[in-house]
Amino acid sequence: MHLGSPKIALILNQMAGNTLGTLFRLTTFGESHGKAIGGIIDGCPPGLEIDVNAIQLALARRRPGQSNLTTQRNEQDQIQILSGVFEGKSTGAPIGFMIENNDQRSADYEALKDVYRPSHADYTYQAKYGIRDYRGGGRSSARETATRVAAGAIAAAVIPKVQVRAFVSQVGHVSMPEITQMPSIQDIERNLVRCPDEGAAQEMAHLIARYRDQGNTVGGIVSCMVTGVPAGWGEPVFDKLHADLGKAMLSINAVKGFEIGSGFAAAAMTGSQHNDAFNPDFSTQTNHSGGIQGGISNGAPLLFRVAFKPVATIKQAQKTVTSAGEDTTLKAKGRHDPCVVPRAVPIVEAMTYLVLADHYLRQQANYKFG
Repeated sequence: MHLGSPKIALILNQMAGNTLGTLFRLTTFGESHGKAIGGIIDGCPPGLEIDVNAIQLALARRRPGQSNLTTQRNEQDQIQILSGVFEGKSTGAPIGFMIENNDQRSADYEALKDVYRPSHADYTYQAKYGIRDYRGGGRSSARETATRVAAGAIAAAVIPKVQVRAFVSQVGHVSMPEITQMPSIQDIERNLVRCPDEGAAQEMAHLIARYRDQGNTVGGIVSCMVTGVPAGWGEPVFDKLHADLGKAMLSINAVKGFEIGSGFAAAAMTGSQHNDAFNPDFSTQTNHSGGIQGGISNGAPLLFRVAFKPVATIKQAQKTVTSAGEDTTLKAKGRHDPCVVPRAVPIVEAMTYLVLADHYLRQQANYKFG
Protein backbone atom coordinates (compact mmCIF):
# COMPACT_ATOMS: atom_id res chain seq x y z
CA MET A 1 0.00 0.00 0.00
CA HIS A 2 1.14 3.56 -0.62
CA LEU A 3 0.05 6.82 1.02
CA GLY A 4 -2.29 7.59 -1.86
CA SER A 5 -4.30 4.41 -1.44
CA PRO A 6 -7.90 4.71 -0.19
CA LYS A 7 -7.20 2.28 2.67
CA ILE A 8 -4.27 4.34 4.04
CA ALA A 9 -6.30 7.55 3.66
CA LEU A 10 -9.13 5.96 5.64
CA ILE A 11 -6.77 4.89 8.45
CA LEU A 12 -5.18 8.35 8.69
CA ASN A 13 -8.58 10.03 8.68
CA GLN A 14 -9.87 7.85 11.52
CA MET A 15 -6.70 8.41 13.58
CA ALA A 16 -7.00 12.17 13.21
CA GLY A 17 -10.61 12.19 14.33
CA ASN A 18 -9.88 10.48 17.64
CA THR A 19 -6.67 12.25 18.68
CA LEU A 20 -6.09 15.69 20.22
CA GLY A 21 -2.77 17.49 20.58
CA THR A 22 0.65 17.81 18.92
CA LEU A 23 3.26 16.96 21.57
CA PHE A 24 0.91 16.01 24.42
CA ARG A 25 -1.52 13.75 22.57
CA LEU A 26 -4.69 12.03 23.74
CA THR A 27 -6.37 9.29 21.74
CA THR A 28 -9.66 7.98 23.13
CA PHE A 29 -11.65 4.83 22.44
CA GLY A 30 -14.91 3.21 23.46
CA GLU A 31 -18.67 3.58 23.18
CA SER A 32 -21.45 4.38 25.63
CA HIS A 33 -22.64 0.77 25.95
CA GLY A 34 -19.42 -1.07 25.17
CA LYS A 35 -17.38 -2.94 27.77
CA ALA A 36 -15.20 0.08 28.56
CA ILE A 37 -14.00 3.48 27.47
CA GLY A 38 -10.41 4.62 27.70
CA GLY A 39 -7.50 6.49 26.27
CA ILE A 40 -3.81 6.58 25.46
CA ILE A 41 -1.71 9.63 26.34
CA ASP A 42 1.50 9.96 24.37
CA GLY A 43 4.11 12.63 25.04
CA CYS A 44 3.68 12.92 28.80
CA PRO A 45 7.08 13.89 30.25
CA PRO A 46 8.70 11.28 32.53
CA GLY A 47 9.03 11.67 36.27
CA LEU A 48 5.71 13.41 36.95
CA GLU A 49 3.74 12.45 40.04
CA ILE A 50 0.55 10.82 38.79
CA ASP A 51 -2.02 11.20 41.54
CA VAL A 52 -4.74 8.60 40.96
CA ASN A 53 -6.84 10.16 43.72
CA ALA A 54 -6.81 13.50 41.89
CA ILE A 55 -7.89 11.76 38.68
CA GLN A 56 -10.65 9.96 40.56
CA LEU A 57 -11.83 13.21 42.14
CA ALA A 58 -12.08 14.84 38.70
CA LEU A 59 -14.06 11.86 37.41
CA ALA A 60 -16.41 12.05 40.39
CA ARG A 61 -17.31 15.62 39.43
CA ARG A 62 -18.32 14.50 35.92
CA ARG A 63 -19.86 11.09 36.63
CA PRO A 64 -23.57 10.47 36.08
CA GLY A 65 -26.05 9.95 38.92
CA GLN A 66 -24.52 12.59 41.21
CA SER A 67 -27.78 14.51 41.80
CA ASN A 68 -31.43 14.68 40.82
CA LEU A 69 -30.50 17.30 38.21
CA THR A 70 -28.45 14.82 36.17
CA THR A 71 -28.93 11.49 34.42
CA GLN A 72 -29.47 8.63 36.87
CA ARG A 73 -27.14 6.22 35.07
CA ASN A 74 -25.01 4.86 37.93
CA GLU A 75 -21.37 4.63 36.88
CA GLN A 76 -18.63 4.83 39.51
CA ASP A 77 -16.03 5.62 36.84
CA GLN A 78 -13.10 3.86 38.48
CA ILE A 79 -9.97 4.44 36.42
CA GLN A 80 -7.54 1.63 35.71
CA ILE A 81 -4.07 2.77 34.60
CA LEU A 82 -2.64 0.09 32.33
CA SER A 83 0.76 1.46 31.35
CA GLY A 84 3.17 4.38 31.47
CA VAL A 85 3.14 4.82 35.27
CA PHE A 86 5.57 3.10 37.65
CA GLU A 87 5.71 3.64 41.39
CA GLY A 88 3.38 6.62 41.06
CA LYS A 89 5.39 8.44 38.39
CA SER A 90 5.12 8.76 34.63
CA THR A 91 7.81 6.82 32.78
CA GLY A 92 7.67 8.67 29.45
CA ALA A 93 5.99 5.68 27.83
CA PRO A 94 2.40 5.97 26.58
CA ILE A 95 -0.07 6.12 29.48
CA GLY A 96 -2.91 3.72 28.78
CA PHE A 97 -6.04 3.75 30.92
CA MET A 98 -9.58 2.45 30.88
CA ILE A 99 -12.89 2.97 32.67
CA GLU A 100 -15.37 0.11 32.66
CA ASN A 101 -19.03 0.60 31.77
CA ASN A 102 -21.09 -1.16 34.44
CA ASP A 103 -24.61 0.27 34.24
CA GLN A 104 -25.63 -0.04 30.61
CA ARG A 105 -29.30 -0.60 29.79
CA SER A 106 -29.02 -1.31 26.10
CA ALA A 107 -32.60 -2.58 25.94
CA ASP A 108 -33.75 1.02 26.45
CA TYR A 109 -32.43 1.78 22.97
CA GLU A 110 -33.73 -1.24 21.04
CA ALA A 111 -36.64 0.81 19.70
CA LEU A 112 -34.14 3.29 18.22
CA LYS A 113 -32.43 0.74 16.00
CA ASP A 114 -34.22 2.01 12.89
CA VAL A 115 -35.20 5.50 14.06
CA TYR A 116 -33.26 8.75 13.72
CA ARG A 117 -33.59 10.93 16.82
CA PRO A 118 -33.96 14.68 16.11
CA SER A 119 -30.73 16.68 16.58
CA HIS A 120 -28.69 13.56 17.42
CA ALA A 121 -25.80 12.04 15.48
CA ASP A 122 -27.85 9.01 14.39
CA TYR A 123 -28.36 10.03 10.78
CA THR A 124 -24.95 11.66 10.31
CA TYR A 125 -23.07 8.64 11.70
CA GLN A 126 -25.05 6.36 9.38
CA ALA A 127 -24.30 8.67 6.45
CA LYS A 128 -20.57 8.72 7.25
CA TYR A 129 -19.88 5.09 8.16
CA GLY A 130 -22.83 3.12 6.80
CA ILE A 131 -23.26 1.58 10.25
CA ARG A 132 -23.93 2.92 13.74
CA ASP A 133 -24.08 1.79 17.34
CA TYR A 134 -27.55 2.93 18.37
CA ARG A 135 -27.11 1.98 22.06
CA GLY A 136 -26.95 5.30 23.86
CA GLY A 137 -25.41 7.00 20.87
CA GLY A 138 -22.35 4.75 20.76
CA ARG A 139 -19.20 6.76 20.10
CA SER A 140 -21.11 10.04 19.87
CA SER A 141 -22.34 9.72 23.46
CA ALA A 142 -21.14 12.14 26.14
CA ARG A 143 -20.02 9.01 28.00
CA GLU A 144 -16.75 9.38 26.05
CA THR A 145 -15.96 12.63 27.85
CA ALA A 146 -14.99 10.71 30.99
CA THR A 147 -11.76 9.79 29.20
CA ARG A 148 -11.05 13.47 28.57
CA VAL A 149 -11.54 14.30 32.23
CA ALA A 150 -9.11 11.57 33.29
CA ALA A 151 -6.53 12.75 30.75
CA GLY A 152 -7.06 16.38 31.76
CA ALA A 153 -6.16 15.52 35.36
CA ILE A 154 -2.87 14.07 34.10
CA ALA A 155 -2.28 17.11 31.87
CA ALA A 156 -2.69 19.33 34.94
CA ALA A 157 0.39 17.66 36.43
CA VAL A 158 2.43 18.86 33.44
CA ILE A 159 1.62 22.52 34.19
CA PRO A 160 1.21 22.73 37.99
CA LYS A 161 1.46 26.54 38.07
CA VAL A 162 -1.60 26.88 35.84
CA GLN A 163 -4.99 27.05 37.54
CA VAL A 164 -8.15 26.40 35.54
CA ARG A 165 -11.53 27.17 37.04
CA ALA A 166 -14.79 26.63 35.14
CA PHE A 167 -18.28 27.31 36.46
CA VAL A 168 -21.88 27.58 35.29
CA SER A 169 -22.72 31.21 34.52
CA GLN A 170 -26.06 30.74 32.78
CA VAL A 171 -28.90 28.22 32.49
CA GLY A 172 -31.67 29.08 30.07
CA HIS A 173 -32.62 32.72 30.67
CA VAL A 174 -31.09 32.78 34.18
CA SER A 175 -27.57 34.21 34.37
CA MET A 176 -25.31 35.17 37.25
CA PRO A 177 -23.77 38.67 37.60
CA GLU A 178 -20.50 39.10 35.73
CA ILE A 179 -17.40 38.59 37.87
CA THR A 180 -13.76 39.58 37.31
CA GLN A 181 -12.09 37.51 40.05
CA MET A 182 -11.64 33.76 39.87
CA PRO A 183 -14.20 32.10 42.17
CA SER A 184 -13.09 29.53 44.73
CA ILE A 185 -13.69 25.84 44.19
CA GLN A 186 -15.73 25.89 47.40
CA ASP A 187 -18.08 28.53 45.99
CA ILE A 188 -18.52 26.52 42.79
CA GLU A 189 -19.07 23.14 44.43
CA ARG A 190 -21.41 24.24 47.22
CA ASN A 191 -24.50 23.78 45.02
CA LEU A 192 -25.68 21.17 42.51
CA VAL A 193 -25.52 23.56 39.55
CA ARG A 194 -21.86 24.55 40.09
CA CYS A 195 -22.64 28.26 39.93
CA PRO A 196 -20.60 30.42 42.35
CA ASP A 197 -23.48 32.87 42.83
CA GLU A 198 -25.85 31.21 45.30
CA GLY A 199 -28.89 33.26 44.37
CA ALA A 200 -28.53 32.56 40.66
CA ALA A 201 -27.74 28.91 41.41
CA GLN A 202 -31.08 28.44 43.19
CA GLU A 203 -32.97 29.94 40.25
CA MET A 204 -31.03 27.74 37.83
CA ALA A 205 -31.75 24.60 39.85
CA HIS A 206 -35.47 25.39 39.93
CA LEU A 207 -35.47 26.00 36.18
CA ILE A 208 -33.70 22.70 35.43
CA ALA A 209 -36.09 20.81 37.72
CA ARG A 210 -39.10 22.39 36.04
CA TYR A 211 -37.97 21.37 32.57
CA ARG A 212 -37.07 17.89 33.84
CA ASP A 213 -40.58 17.45 35.24
CA GLN A 214 -42.00 18.55 31.88
CA GLY A 215 -39.91 15.93 30.09
CA ASN A 216 -37.93 18.73 28.46
CA THR A 217 -34.34 20.06 28.58
CA VAL A 218 -32.56 23.40 28.73
CA GLY A 219 -29.16 24.75 27.66
CA GLY A 220 -26.63 26.97 29.38
CA ILE A 221 -23.16 28.52 29.47
CA VAL A 222 -19.97 27.41 31.22
CA SER A 223 -17.47 30.21 31.82
CA CYS A 224 -13.78 29.54 32.41
CA MET A 225 -10.95 31.54 33.98
CA VAL A 226 -7.29 30.51 33.76
CA THR A 227 -4.35 31.98 35.66
CA GLY A 228 -0.66 31.11 35.61
CA VAL A 229 -0.20 31.08 31.83
CA PRO A 230 2.83 33.26 31.00
CA ALA A 231 3.19 35.36 27.88
CA GLY A 232 4.34 33.42 24.83
CA TRP A 233 2.22 30.26 24.62
CA GLY A 234 0.49 29.59 21.31
CA GLU A 235 1.47 29.49 17.65
CA PRO A 236 1.02 32.55 15.46
CA VAL A 237 -1.02 31.29 12.50
CA PHE A 238 -3.11 28.11 12.33
CA ASP A 239 -2.48 26.87 15.88
CA LYS A 240 -3.39 30.07 17.68
CA LEU A 241 -3.96 29.36 21.36
CA HIS A 242 -7.58 30.53 21.27
CA ALA A 243 -8.17 28.57 18.05
CA ASP A 244 -7.00 25.37 19.72
CA LEU A 245 -9.09 26.14 22.80
CA GLY A 246 -12.08 26.76 20.56
CA LYS A 247 -11.58 23.48 18.72
CA ALA A 248 -11.24 21.62 22.01
CA MET A 249 -14.42 23.14 23.43
CA LEU A 250 -16.42 22.66 20.24
CA SER A 251 -15.44 18.98 20.26
CA ILE A 252 -17.42 18.53 23.50
CA ASN A 253 -20.89 17.05 23.03
CA ALA A 254 -23.70 19.64 22.84
CA VAL A 255 -21.37 22.66 22.51
CA LYS A 256 -22.68 25.21 20.03
CA GLY A 257 -20.58 28.28 20.74
CA PHE A 258 -17.21 29.51 22.00
CA GLU A 259 -16.15 33.09 22.69
CA ILE A 260 -13.05 34.47 24.32
CA GLY A 261 -12.60 37.82 26.03
CA SER A 262 -15.19 40.28 24.77
CA GLY A 263 -16.37 37.67 22.26
CA PHE A 264 -19.35 38.64 20.12
CA ALA A 265 -19.81 41.84 22.12
CA ALA A 266 -16.69 43.16 20.36
CA ALA A 267 -18.74 43.55 17.19
CA ALA A 268 -20.60 46.48 18.78
CA MET A 269 -17.47 48.19 20.16
CA THR A 270 -15.02 50.68 18.71
CA GLY A 271 -11.28 50.20 18.64
CA SER A 272 -10.78 52.85 21.32
CA GLN A 273 -13.20 50.96 23.58
CA HIS A 274 -11.80 47.51 22.88
CA ASN A 275 -8.03 48.00 22.84
CA ASP A 276 -6.21 46.75 25.95
CA ALA A 277 -3.77 49.51 26.91
CA PHE A 278 -0.39 48.43 28.30
CA ASN A 279 1.07 49.27 31.70
CA PRO A 280 4.85 49.76 32.18
CA ASP A 281 5.17 46.15 33.40
CA PHE A 282 3.50 44.92 30.15
CA SER A 283 0.27 43.99 31.90
CA THR A 284 -2.89 45.45 30.39
CA GLN A 285 -5.41 47.83 31.93
CA THR A 286 -8.33 45.84 30.52
CA ASN A 287 -8.66 42.29 29.24
CA HIS A 288 -11.00 42.44 26.28
CA SER A 289 -8.56 40.09 24.51
CA GLY A 290 -9.21 37.34 27.06
CA GLY A 291 -5.51 36.85 27.69
CA ILE A 292 -4.55 36.09 24.09
CA GLN A 293 -3.35 38.48 21.37
CA GLY A 294 -2.22 37.41 17.93
CA GLY A 295 -2.93 33.83 18.94
CA ILE A 296 -0.32 33.98 21.73
CA SER A 297 -0.89 34.38 25.47
CA ASN A 298 -0.02 37.81 26.87
CA GLY A 299 0.21 36.87 30.56
CA ALA A 300 -3.27 38.09 31.51
CA PRO A 301 -5.86 35.58 32.73
CA LEU A 302 -7.55 33.58 29.99
CA LEU A 303 -11.29 34.27 29.97
CA PHE A 304 -13.71 32.37 27.75
CA ARG A 305 -17.27 31.03 27.62
CA VAL A 306 -18.75 27.85 26.17
CA ALA A 307 -22.40 27.61 25.14
CA PHE A 308 -24.23 24.28 25.42
CA LYS A 309 -27.47 23.49 23.61
CA PRO A 310 -30.42 21.79 25.33
CA VAL A 311 -29.99 18.00 25.47
CA ALA A 312 -31.51 16.56 22.29
CA THR A 313 -33.20 13.62 24.04
CA ILE A 314 -36.50 14.75 25.54
CA LYS A 315 -39.33 12.69 27.01
CA GLN A 316 -41.95 14.37 24.89
CA ALA A 317 -43.38 12.93 21.67
CA GLN A 318 -41.46 14.16 18.61
CA LYS A 319 -42.05 13.61 14.93
CA THR A 320 -39.12 12.01 13.12
CA VAL A 321 -38.34 9.43 10.44
CA THR A 322 -37.08 5.86 10.26
CA SER A 323 -33.95 4.79 8.42
CA ALA A 324 -36.27 3.99 5.50
CA GLY A 325 -37.53 7.57 5.45
CA GLU A 326 -40.95 6.77 6.88
CA ASP A 327 -42.70 9.19 9.24
CA THR A 328 -42.91 8.07 12.85
CA THR A 329 -43.34 9.45 16.34
CA LEU A 330 -40.66 9.04 19.00
CA LYS A 331 -40.96 9.31 22.76
CA ALA A 332 -37.51 8.65 24.15
CA LYS A 333 -36.73 6.30 27.01
CA GLY A 334 -33.48 5.94 28.92
CA ARG A 335 -31.64 8.17 31.38
CA HIS A 336 -30.55 11.62 30.28
CA ASP A 337 -29.54 14.98 31.73
CA PRO A 338 -32.22 17.70 31.66
CA CYS A 339 -29.29 20.16 31.46
CA VAL A 340 -25.68 19.23 30.75
CA VAL A 341 -23.85 22.27 32.07
CA PRO A 342 -23.37 21.18 35.73
CA ARG A 343 -21.55 18.02 34.61
CA ALA A 344 -19.81 19.88 31.76
CA VAL A 345 -17.79 22.04 34.18
CA PRO A 346 -15.01 19.43 34.75
CA ILE A 347 -15.02 18.58 31.03
CA VAL A 348 -14.33 22.20 30.08
CA GLU A 349 -11.54 22.30 32.67
CA ALA A 350 -10.03 19.05 31.37
CA MET A 351 -10.02 20.17 27.74
CA THR A 352 -8.38 23.43 28.81
CA TYR A 353 -5.61 21.57 30.64
CA LEU A 354 -5.05 19.29 27.63
CA VAL A 355 -4.63 22.24 25.24
CA LEU A 356 -2.42 24.22 27.62
CA ALA A 357 -0.17 21.26 28.47
CA ASP A 358 0.37 20.71 24.75
CA HIS A 359 1.22 24.37 24.12
CA TYR A 360 3.51 24.46 27.16
CA LEU A 361 5.53 21.57 25.69
CA ARG A 362 5.54 23.23 22.28
CA GLN A 363 6.91 26.41 23.82
CA GLN A 364 9.58 24.39 25.63
CA ALA A 365 10.52 22.84 22.30
CA ASN A 366 10.90 26.33 20.79
CA TYR A 367 13.47 27.22 23.45
CA LYS A 368 15.35 23.94 23.15
CA PHE A 369 15.39 23.53 19.39
CA GLY A 370 14.37 26.90 17.95
